Amino acid sequence: MRAVIQRVSRASVTVAGERLAEIEQGLVVLLGVAAGDTAEDAHRLARKTAELRIFSDADGRFNLSLADVAGEALVVSQFTLLADTRKGRRPSFTRAAPLEEAEPLVEAFAAALRETGVEVGMGRFGARMLVEIHNQGPVTIVLDSEELERPRRG
Repeated sequence: MRAVIQRVSRASVTVAGERLAEIEQGLVVLLGVAAGDTAEDAHRLARKTAELRIFSDADGRFNLSLADVAGEALVVSQFTLLADTRKGRRPSFTRAAPLEEAEPLVEAFAAALRETGVEVGMGRFGARMLVEIHNQGPVTIVLDSEELERPRRG
């Protein structure tokens, strides 16, 4: 699972002329689900997203999380984040999870983010979306679930 996270002053997502969601200060999360990703990956990535300290404190340091600034999140599914461009000029998307696997994991990610107390707006899975992003900073972070620390057992 890969997330491209952008700190925004505002953002929105529209499908076929209908505004589905808009947020003010917060994060846009462009989320790609890879084949083999799990609900546990979605939960870990959501928690990391909520706790990521990429908002400035009074001294201008990245010390505040989404919860600290009472920010919102806009989650947009984006399978193209799993593109493989190593060969040729046309990207391959074979790493992306099929629709029936990916959609529930995008929903699980959003639900896990809501569980942290974050207000979450969403795009429409599989739709052609117009996403308006006012990147603040600009600040953009890429998170891969396979690179996150796994909880220790026993």
